[in-house]
Parts: sequence; C-alpha cells; structure tokens
Amino acid sequence: MFRANTTKKYLHAALSLFVLFAAAGCAQATAKPAAGSVASLPVETALASPTPTDFNKRLIPAKIVRVVDGDTMKVSFTESGKVKEETIRLLLVDTPESVAPDKPVQPFALEASKYAKDILTNKDVKLELDVSERDKYGRLLCYLYIGDKMFNEMLLENGYARVAYVYPPNVKYVDQFREIQKTAQLKGINIWSVENYAQEDGFHEKAVKTITSPAPTAQPKASLKPSSSPVPKTETKEHSEVYYNNCTEAKAAGAYNIKKGEPGYSSKLDRDQDGVACEK
Repeated sequence: MFRANTTKKYLHAALSLFVLFAAAGCAQATAKPAAGSVASLPVETALASPTPTDFNKRLIPAKIVRVVDGDTMKVSFTESGKVKEETIRLLLVDTPESVAPDKPVQPFALEASKYAKDILTNKDVKLELDVSERDKYGRLLCYLYIGDKMFNEMLLENGYARVAYVYPPNVKYVDQFREIQKTAQLKGINIWSVENYAQEDGFHEKAVKTITSPAPTAQPKASLKPSSSPVPKTETKEHSEVYYNNCTEAKAAGAYNIKKGEPGYSSKLDRDQDGVACEK
C-alpha cells in the first residue's frame, strides 16, 4: 500500500514538470523578438536579394563637343541644372599621339583620331566613372559609351589603342581589356601590324622607321620644249647642251621657230635678230 502511494506521488510530480516545460516552450515560441534584435532571414529570402547589374553603373549622359585625338575628347553635360564642359580622358587605353606639343605625330595617330571623329562627333554618349575621377591634368577619367558599346573597347578591338596607365583603384575593366588586346595583336592590325612598335612603355617610332620601304620612283625630267614647236623625242640633253650648227640641222631634227631662251637657240641662227631662230 505504501509503495503504491509513493509511485502515484512520483507520477504526479513528473506530470507537473512536463506540463511546466511544455508551457514554457510555447511561450518562447510565440514571443516577439526584443527591440533592436535582427531576425535571421530564410535561405530562400536571402538568395532572392538583388545582385548588381549593368543598371547599377554610374552613367552620366553627355554630348561630344570635340574629338581632340583618339583617347581625349571634350564633352558637355548638365550638372545641378547648369551645362558644363569637361575634357575627358579614356581610362586604361592609350592611342598614338597626334596633338602633343612636344612630340611629332606618331604612326597610326591620325588613323586613330579619324576613327574617333567618325564615330563620336556631335554624338550623345554616356560616361562611366571609376574610383578616382581625375588625372593630374584635371581631366575627367571615364569609360565612354556610344549606344550600348564601350568606345574604350572599340579602340582596342580595332588596333588603335593599347592597354595602358593601369593605376589602381581605376582598374575595373583591365582584365577584359587585356583579352581584347590579345585578339587585336593576333590579328596584327594597325598598331600591332608593326613588330615592336606598341610596347608596355609606349609607342616606338624607330620600329616603324627600320622597316624597309620601297625605293622612291625616279621622276622623269620635264621635257624642255619650244612653245611653238616640239623638241625631237630623242632629245634628252639639258638646256645648255642643245646645240645646232645651222638651221638646216635644227629643222632636220624637227626644231624651228626656236625662241630666245629656249633649248637650241643661238644668235647665229637668228638672222634678223628678232629673238626667233630658224623661222619656218
């Protein structure tokens, strides 16, 4: 009897503890998070968060005012309600110099400049800035877009520019630029058509000058003819070397009415001294 009562007491105690723990668990499950705490998002929600795209680029609408050379332009754009002009320098590319005051025009510079002018003159464009906005000359550094194409890449694709001036932190597209450059090098177009011309440290005109160029074609000497009569086709002598002993010899050679100062004229052939020898 005593053992049965004791067993019942233990069962009641265990049941009471179970009920208490269950109630505490429910209360904790329904409690709101404390102020200032951050609830964890489900995995599906975290994966659905937006990722950066091309629409996140910092693009500035602008208009080309003037093309200075292959990699430098003047643009205008509106800032704070005011139209302003800026000189821009394309990032990570370099074309041969055509307007540098201390340098002669470099090979392929005029071609690169013409290419830029043909595509960009008076066109609406967009500018994408990198981390550092200006160079030491105060020019705005940018990637330039014409339509949906980046002009920096177009210069590289067509062999008008080399990858250059790679200064962190402005290196956003340097890897893809180098891949584009490799393709142009393999094609051997424009600046890559001359071995050792475009190099890591710039453009080397000496590489172009060492290429053997065809010898210039000799220009024929202007034939010296009297104004009123043809000089014989066989006549190749210089003015001072044309000489006739008499008019019979001159006319036999097809020369007559030889005016003073013309090849073959001499005073002894000009009988009346009127300035015309061996008149017909």
